[in-house]
Amino acid sequence: MTVEWRPDGRQLHLANGLVSCVLRVADDDALLLLHHGAPLPLGQDYAHLAPTPTPRHGERVGDPMPSAYPTSGIGDFRIPALLARGPDGASTLRPQYRSHAVEPGKPALPGLPSTYVESPDEAETLTVTLGDDLTGLFLDLRWTLYRDRPIVTRSATIRATTAALDLDTVMSAVIDLPDDDWILLTLDGTWAREAELHERPLIHGRVAIDSTRGISSAQHNPLLVLRRPPTDEAHGEALGLSLVYSGNFLAEAEVDSFATTRLRIGIEPTTFGWHLDPGASFTTPEVVVAWSDAGLGGLSAAFHGLFRERLARGTWRDRDRPILLNNWEATYYDFDTERLVAIATSARDLGVELFVLDDGWFGHRDADDTSLGDWVVDRRKLPDGLDALARRITDLGLRFGLWIEPEMVSPDSDLFRAHPDWAIGVPGRERTQSRRQLVLDLGRPEVVDHLADALTAVFAGAPISYVKWDMNRPVTEPYSLGLPPERQGEMAHRAVLGMYELYRRLTERFPDILFESCASGGARFDPGLLAFAPQGWTSDDTDAIERLAIQWGTSLAYPLGAMGAHVSAVPNHQTGRVTPIATRAAVAMFGVFGYELDPTALTDDERTAIRDQIALYTRHRATFQRGTFHRLASPLDPSRRHAAWMVVAADGAEAIVGVYGTLNRPTPESLRVRLRGLDPAATYTLSMWPEIPGDPLAPAATGPRTGADLHATGLVFDRERHAAATLGDFWARLIVLERR
Repeated sequence: MTVEWRPDGRQLHLANGLVSCVLRVADDDALLLLHHGAPLPLGQDYAHLAPTPTPRHGERVGDPMPSAYPTSGIGDFRIPALLARGPDGASTLRPQYRSHAVEPGKPALPGLPSTYVESPDEAETLTVTLGDDLTGLFLDLRWTLYRDRPIVTRSATIRATTAALDLDTVMSAVIDLPDDDWILLTLDGTWAREAELHERPLIHGRVAIDSTRGISSAQHNPLLVLRRPPTDEAHGEALGLSLVYSGNFLAEAEVDSFATTRLRIGIEPTTFGWHLDPGASFTTPEVVVAWSDAGLGGLSAAFHGLFRERLARGTWRDRDRPILLNNWEATYYDFDTERLVAIATSARDLGVELFVLDDGWFGHRDADDTSLGDWVVDRRKLPDGLDALARRITDLGLRFGLWIEPEMVSPDSDLFRAHPDWAIGVPGRERTQSRRQLVLDLGRPEVVDHLADALTAVFAGAPISYVKWDMNRPVTEPYSLGLPPERQGEMAHRAVLGMYELYRRLTERFPDILFESCASGGARFDPGLLAFAPQGWTSDDTDAIERLAIQWGTSLAYPLGAMGAHVSAVPNHQTGRVTPIATRAAVAMFGVFGYELDPTALTDDERTAIRDQIALYTRHRATFQRGTFHRLASPLDPSRRHAAWMVVAADGAEAIVGVYGTLNRPTPESLRVRLRGLDPAATYTLSMWPEIPGDPLAPAATGPRTGADLHATGLVFDRERHAAATLGDFWARLIVLERR
């Protein structure tokens, strides 16, 4: 790992043998990004990657320039990284190289979550300073190269020195690529259909995903991935940009008339504006840039390892996450102490480790139209208080968890009646309600202070070890009564910073609480929140067949240990589908496992099945939560009616394969699943779960097999062609491989 400076060519080369990033100071002192991707040898001049001759002051207007942080108005007409206006109102900037510095380790970003190092020798950080003489604008552009990862992180700080500046666009990163021979991958969807993986070839023009909802959104994830057309899960080149941010964002690809590609990612500009007085600065969210020559699986492995080990932090980063049962789909708002204790007791007898009390425990909340903001226990339902209930639960040998939605307020609440100005909304306009609630303005310090105090009292008043932090509606009428009219563009970003500050205070005050983020499911499932809550509720859709696609797409960037995945009752509450309980478990085990059902309503057979599921998961929990994940057969492929994936333990001692049948068909084709990530020289003992007498699929998991054999020939799930009906729809099998 090194950052090499060649003063003769004014070239900077970040290299660790896994990835390279080459920067060059042009003749006019502009900073160019010549290469980001495959590792290149150190000690060489890469001037041939720059335009020839190097443009100077308006020459070759309109030609593609691989600028490290492009501005507008000086001949580059593509999408810029920065738009800023000085006192004269002009937005033309010409930032020029002033200096650079290299330091070991990785500095934190003020007020923002970011990846980190535990030792300075894990990474090196390059900061290049550019300045614009006319406006006094200075740019500090940061690249951090990790030693053992194909990862470079980027962020920027804009400083006003001699005069005030107004920022209109401030991207976290722009990367210019010399060609357009790429397929673009994005994760898109809506509530209960999050993270649907979509692919399209790059074409001339611009393709963008964004969010203007105040949250990263279920509609688009703040992630751009490019793959070469031949690239698959195991082979070929891929490049990914993931934004460590939880608010409005833009991620965009532009192909110009010369077939070069520009990528940019950062805060969405149409909902953003920021005023800098002289001496003030603004820092962008971090973007993680990963590169792989081992296919999409290699790219995912890079993201997973970094997010799991150097973005998540705190007590729960490396600990086994407990198996939970949430009471929501069992009771909704209709519960009392005795019913909750009965549910918890039944769950304990099944092997569940954590009982979570969901919505309805506070204020006078019997429906979703009241009491958000009033974080005091409802004594009608819990007459002895939250502490008494929590202690009865913990006396059973269970942990106790709690649901909150702190960023919201109900118009029917004591908090709103006392502070109506704390809710986001435009003066004189009726506020739009969604779920009969409004959004609090966390950009105001007094709101954050109040919530921190109220929630501290709740968490300190009972033995709480888990908190589900929900957020159930986007922002409308974006306006803050805490800001003057001319600075309303700052409102959305300030609200995100306030949310991070509230998370920071509570996670530092209660380091032993496991926080799980939630936003009506996956509407704010992003890297920014992983810095505070190491796991998120992936989707409100708990239907096993739907979850195959949701968890497949989510895994493009996020590790299994970040994905909450639960078994729910059937018919499923979101789809009405009926699937076998083994299938529901076989999908949910590839995540942080739990249950969303009423255990007191189960049959004896279901209770036996759940005990068996929990025993299997606890035996292999470390592998499921912290192993290396491999996608094998996509549930999105219309040519097949099955899906498969697998996870391999960190030490390689075991692996678990999941194979799933969706819709059945007569005289089915032979099903072969080739595995990945095993030790080719090792021999593995195979077993199948669940154990079903006479299972026609069982022969696939018989006998010792070598890793090389399983890579080359795979598991063959064959059965008699006229016996297809014996399996039916929606079957699943797990194959456990244990190294001998």
